[in-house]
Amino acid sequence: MTDRNGLTYAGAGVDIDAGNALVERIKPAAARTARAGSMAGLGGFGALFDLKAAGYSDPVLVAATDGVGTKLKIAIDTGEVDGIGIDLVAMCVNDLICQGAEPLFFLDYFATGRLDVDQAARIVEGIAEGCARAGCALIGGETAEMPGLYAAGDFDLAGFAVGAMERGAHLPQGVAAGDVLLGLASSGVHSNGYSLVRKLVERAGLGWDAPCPFGEGSLGAALLTPTRLYVRPALEAIRAGGVHALAHITGGGLTENLPRVLPEGLCAEIDLGAWALPPVFGWLQAQAGIDEGEMLKTFNCGIGLVAAVAPERAEALAALLTQASETVFTLGHVQPGAGVRYKGALS
Repeated sequence: MTDRNGLTYAGAGVDIDAGNALVERIKPAAARTARAGSMAGLGGFGALFDLKAAGYSDPVLVAATDGVGTKLKIAIDTGEVDGIGIDLVAMCVNDLICQGAEPLFFLDYFATGRLDVDQAARIVEGIAEGCARAGCALIGGETAEMPGLYAAGDFDLAGFAVGAMERGAHLPQGVAAGDVLLGLASSGVHSNGYSLVRKLVERAGLGWDAPCPFGEGSLGAALLTPTRLYVRPALEAIRAGGVHALAHITGGGLTENLPRVLPEGLCAEIDLGAWALPPVFGWLQAQAGIDEGEMLKTFNCGIGLVAAVAPERAEALAALLTQASETVFTLGHVQPGAGVRYKGALS
């Protein structure tokens, strides 16, 4: 008879003790993100948050979920995983602010074939850093060890954020012809378009450790620059008054994301000469021979967030955002029409 004794969960590839060790290691990082409304630490079956303690009287909740896409593959290949958690948070909370919501709390999902506690802790510590920068609490998550489902060394990440606003304070609201479009600079490619980026790097015959052809350091490190978090300055601008809409420029670029916040019958008229195309995008465009229209529909092209603001508030809001360490460009105006209308050329 076959001996059926002695087989354990760890022997099948799932190490519960390693999972417990990870939870203990990341507790200080999660605790660092505590804010008004936080109620308990990690380890429960569910996570609690007190909206009243957070200062809301008649709140509407807003939820967003996202991942990091194939940018993860560069992090896996290089072993540089410390910033990828910031990307995860940014992709979720930058969406929340476009609804007018303040991000309150965040949960993460980390899945891998075999848990490397050190690697996982570095990733979650990056998530905690993103939460701290965005002012939201990391109140829970899930670590899934699934041998046989992921190739050796591979992992995946997903995030889930919840925010709130007082009833009636939602965005977009009040967008009208004549509104000024203010663009906030991106920190690079952010977290969209990396399937094309990876294909272009492969075609160029470059490794991630190659000198960066458009900047300093290695190519891999440059492409892993974390997504910029716009939460604090955007909320400050909303509270100052005059912001009618915000658009997070992700997959689909300016071409697809700006129309999402415009009422029917209005378009975004954008002057492409209002900002300089950052070197990373110039290099990508040259490598692939991508035409301008495709660039604007694939990448953020240097603009990570766009605000549609009342004309009489545009100068003050641009100054406020600049004082909050954002690089601000006056991109154009909201006009009658549909979609996005471009003038000039990327350069």
